[in-house]
Amino acid sequence: MPSDIATKALAAAREAAGAAAEIIRHYWRRGVEIEIKSDATPVTIADREAEQAIRKILQAALPQAAIYGEEFGLEGQSGNLLWLVDPLDGTKSFVRRTPFFSTQIALMDGDELVLGVSSAPIYGETMWASRGEGAWLDGERVNVANTSAISQASISTGNVKTLTADARWDALGQLIRDSNRIRGYGDFCHYHLLARGSLDLVIESDVNILDIAALVVIVREAGGVFTDLDGGPITLDTRSVLAGTPAIHAMALDRLRRQ
Repeated sequence: MPSDIATKALAAAREAAGAAAEIIRHYWRRGVEIEIKSDATPVTIADREAEQAIRKILQAALPQAAIYGEEFGLEGQSGNLLWLVDPLDGTKSFVRRTPFFSTQIALMDGDELVLGVSSAPIYGETMWASRGEGAWLDGERVNVANTSAISQASISTGNVKTLTADARWDALGQLIRDSNRIRGYGDFCHYHLLARGSLDLVIESDVNILDIAALVVIVREAGGVFTDLDGGPITLDTRSVLAGTPAIHAMALDRLRRQ
């Protein structure tokens, strides 16, 4: 992707995240009614209005790109460029008045994720990254830690329901026992912490690409490694995550592969 398009795309994604944040703050203050979608997950007017605002800005800035969003599906056709949008990732937290939710906006060029913006308006921080330009937290460049021993590692897990029935569950238990500490920050939060050096490994087994696409770019540009639990690439069909510092990711993957 040419550098001028990349620059325009990042500016648009950040503007769109900001517009979504205003809508989300508005409904956070006043409260919302909850609807249940066909997949049994909740949705609110905040989700829908935030996605509409995001789409308007992204379409104006990059009309040649298609957009795939959580609430309104796929719009447009593109040979290469595809926006991935989750306007309010963590709706369950939002409706329970827990600030661990965010807006996730990413751009794919072919099969490669090249740009990501992760905005957590109530938690109070925004991270962004584009390929080759580093990862940034509210304007300050961030990097993963240089942790190189499991005994020193801080591990965070998200939703691991599927993993509990997996042969690798015991390996995860051993990994936790050998680590320095275990936490369960979940959602955007543990990826932000990983990217800025406050965590060393993130494990999840039940994700959607819209939840993680922007965070993939951010963690990688911060110097981390981001794969699925098998060490495979992140694709539109990815359902699990193993993300960490280079050394800790390699050690964890080796242990999980032995099962």
